[in-house]
Amino acid sequence: MPEYPHGTPSWVELNTTDGDASASFYSELFGWTATDAGPVEETGGYRMFQQDGKSVAGLMAQTDLPHGAWATYVSVDDADDAAAKASSAGGSTVVGPMDVMDIGRMAVLTDPTGAAVGIWQPKSFAGADLVNEPVSFCWSELLTRDQAAAERFYPAVFGWTTGTVDGLRIQDYTLWKLGDRPIAGLIQMTDEMFPPEVPSNWAVCFAVEDTDATLARATGLGATAIVHATDIPTGRFAVLVDPQGTPFEVIKLANPV
Repeated sequence: MPEYPHGTPSWVELNTTDGDASASFYSELFGWTATDAGPVEETGGYRMFQQDGKSVAGLMAQTDLPHGAWATYVSVDDADDAAAKASSAGGSTVVGPMDVMDIGRMAVLTDPTGAAVGIWQPKSFAGADLVNEPVSFCWSELLTRDQAAAERFYPAVFGWTTGTVDGLRIQDYTLWKLGDRPIAGLIQMTDEMFPPEVPSNWAVCFAVEDTDATLARATGLGATAIVHATDIPTGRFAVLVDPQGTPFEVIKLANPV
């Protein structure tokens, strides 16, 4: 991906309670390599996951977290403007706009439903070098307790609209779209689907060659399956929780894009 238009998810990042253990798990699961940690005074010890030399995800160890979480970052033309729009639309700022060396400017926000999302204004680093191919980021979806509030917030901040794809019928599933292009998903959480204590959040999905084989390998490495391999209209899908307590999704895409 040479560039990501404004409003396009461009990067995913693992915030974990144990950086070395997480680096080992995903390296064994996906075949990724993890770079050495950057200077703490400049990067906070940030690391990159790479696939064949291409950056596919970030890795940040934070020992004060209750459990790990995968974060989604959306590319924007102006991080300060996006953060201001988020505040006006009822969101909150977790990390205010700040420069990351000379590679970009970022911020972390929460939407009115409590889900955290990052924004990334690229400079020398546009985002993931590889997407939509095994084994790389291919999709994010918002799991929210208040769909109506989310549908007011994200269009105001990123210019998204909601819709469906012709010929693709998934019950109770909404697509976020940028122009005519689907770029993320939206699910209204219910107590029947999710335990009441699970908050609104952004889920991250990775493309794989074989969902069943990935599921078997992950559980063998200490992960837990919470949705076993299941066929859905877009492919064969599963949801896992890694050994550090971080949920993530995998899919063998039926029609890779």
